[in-house]
Amino acid sequence: MAQSTAAPTPTTQAITPLPLRAIAPWAVFFGILMLVLLYFVGAEQGATAVLSGEGVHEWVHDARHLLGFPCH
Repeated sequence: MAQSTAAPTPTTQAITPLPLRAIAPWAVFFGILMLVLLYFVGAEQGATAVLSGEGVHEWVHDARHLLGFPCH
């Protein structure tokens, strides 16, 4: 008895692009988040300090040096 095996036919799936309305809120959210993080790493504990004390400075101290921000 001979068995015949049919080769599966490849199917192509179209990739649908995401609409800008679906991406824009996430892009704005992450953009604002990055600006807040940049502020805390680069400018906190200076003339524009939002939080008092040395806590934020100690948490981001090495990141300041890594990014080239002066802190001493």
